Amino acid sequence: MTDLTQQSCKPCEGGIPGLNREEAETLMKELTGWELSLDASEIQQTFRFKDFYQTMAFVNTVAWVAHQEDHHPDLVVGYNRCEVHFRTHAIGGLSDNDFICAAKIDALFPTKVPESTEADPTKS
Repeated sequence: MTDLTQQSCKPCEGGIPGLNREEAETLMKELTGWELSLDASEIQQTFRFKDFYQTMAFVNTVAWVAHQEDHHPDLVVGYNRCEVHFRTHAIGGLSDNDFICAAKIDALFPTKVPESTEADPTKS
């Protein structure tokens, strides 16, 4: 396995196939808490927080990672939660870029907190 957090996203303009299920499932083993969609075209995870401030701190951090990698997730934000969805829109499925960004988000949490409890990304 490679350390996805040490990789950088590559530009993707389309015209290439997305990862197949087997490739996606192999890369899923390098992530913590992410779910692969039934059609293997997206990965997603819901992160939970103590309050709105912590949620927005996380959203801003994800935005920074996405900007640095030039690969942007879809986010669904609520008072104490944020759903992060990755898929490479240009190819209509998953690429290595999705897993690289997900791994970098995982790295924000040195010890992963299960979804059912409160996470505090401002403390490490």
